[in-house]
Amino acid sequence: MSNSARPIRILVADDQADVRSAFRMILDVQPDMTVVAEAADGAAAVQEAKRLRPDVVLADIRMPKLNGLEVTRQLADQCKVIVVTTFDLDEYVHTALRHGAAGFLLKRSGPVLLIEAVRAAMAGDALISPQITVRLLQHMAVPGSSAVPGPAAAAGVPGPLIAGPGEELTEREREIAELVADGATNAEIGARLFISPGTVKNHLANIQRKLGARNRVGVAAWVWEQAASNR
Repeated sequence: MSNSARPIRILVADDQADVRSAFRMILDVQPDMTVVAEAADGAAAVQEAKRLRPDVVLADIRMPKLNGLEVTRQLADQCKVIVVTTFDLDEYVHTALRHGAAGFLLKRSGPVLLIEAVRAAMAGDALISPQITVRLLQHMAVPGSSAVPGPAAAAGVPGPLIAGPGEELTEREREIAELVADGATNAEIGARLFISPGTVKNHLANIQRKLGARNRVGVAAWVWEQAASNR
């Protein structure tokens, strides 16, 4: 981190004090990160996030007052929200991503992935725990389908993660979308295609707009659906 760059400001929201403390210890020792606040329930997380304007919020799914999915819905437009949870349920993953989450991690994923998820979110990427990535893409809601059943439906899913292409993707955009589906970061895509990460980011914004995708996971889901339909 350069001397002029400020650290990534993080808010940790979890109803378990030991989890909050563990996350703080992991993140605070990183040279480019600082935990600016903790919250023991979802309502406090939203209130503190609006007051402190952190760059990233780590939100547990099951919290008092407001759950992590609702916290994500309320905060996704003002900061990066990474859902970190014990519960490996497809409907939670789908809903979090539909609400604009910048990542979804299982608590058992470990400290390295937690750190990578924060940095990925700030780079415009979305990191999903490897344990659920393949299953997520295989079961992602198809464009035009109804919301998934179960707890997430009760939480109010605002429609499919991707709405389908409103405009045709260019050849370059399709190439980038396929690399996103392979799990490549913006920097890796740029190196592969000999373009800058900033150019990749611009292309990705156009791709998401055309597909109606909230994030790069939605882009990956669209690529997977296209591949499946062409088999």
